[in-house]
Amino acid sequence: MADSVTIAPIVRSSVLTCAADQAAMQPWIDMECFQLGSGKTVCRMETIDLGSQQVVHEDQAASVQKIGKTPANLCTLSYCTPDQAFRFSDQGINHPDTVFFLPEHTYFDLYVPVGTRTTYISFDQTAFIRGARILNPRRWEKAPETIRSWTTPSKGGLAADIMAFTDQAAPERGTPCDNAMIRDLLLQSALQVAAHSEGFEGLSRAARARAFAVCSLARAYIESCVESDRLPTIVDICAATGVSQRRLQYAFHEYIGMSPNAYLRLLRLNRARAALAAASPHQTTVTRVAMQHGFLHFGRFSGDYRRIFGETPSVTLAACRRN
Repeated sequence: MADSVTIAPIVRSSVLTCAADQAAMQPWIDMECFQLGSGKTVCRMETIDLGSQQVVHEDQAASVQKIGKTPANLCTLSYCTPDQAFRFSDQGINHPDTVFFLPEHTYFDLYVPVGTRTTYISFDQTAFIRGARILNPRRWEKAPETIRSWTTPSKGGLAADIMAFTDQAAPERGTPCDNAMIRDLLLQSALQVAAHSEGFEGLSRAARARAFAVCSLARAYIESCVESDRLPTIVDICAATGVSQRRLQYAFHEYIGMSPNAYLRLLRLNRARAALAAASPHQTTVTRVAMQHGFLHFGRFSGDYRRIFGETPSVTLAACRRN
């Protein structure tokens, strides 16, 4: 009944300086974002909320990792500018017309390099699968339970429809759109992509799949250490994953484009930033937070922090006072 009257989409556009805010602007999906590249600006982002459907555009000004899980009955269809370094869990970009399907109840782990523009639409999965089965019953008889990717000539049409709608939804146009009508139009466009999904690509090459498996184990171990206030070493990580240091090094270069030591340091920097942003400057100090996250060389900590986040740790901590 709510759509019996014209209800304009809710459009939000922001230039973000914190990776955590990139996740916060997508509350319909439980996720964390970690900044892995340098820069004060992390992302230029636009979200369009249509009630039971969302359209999201993200232009990465700094490389990030996004980790999370889709809720019940929510699936997404997405695409991005071609970049060989881009990784959607164990899937990669093998063709400019690659699209990704992310089903409900699915863990994901994305690496989005600097300069990449990503776009996705979220759907009611029941409605999406119902329509896909009608158009292509053989391929969609059973809903995928893992992330899938394929190439399709219909990707360009979907991208054009999304951009046309995005332009129309811009607040300055002042032309109200009917949410129900727009949701249906975008669903039909997305279903054309699903209908031409004969070429489902399997997992990317075997090396990428093996690297992803190793690094997923490593991440789980690292997170368990962080939760218990322990700082894992490379020896610890190799023991937990059952691989040699050489294989761990190779896996992390495939997984995230850097060494495990560099990745671990960036993860700790992100955690330190979150702690500083949440703390009161009257109750803690930069030095205390640095030590809690394993940084004993405060000059290096401050220098690395500023290089990655574009501000000093003391500025992050002081921002709490202003808020």
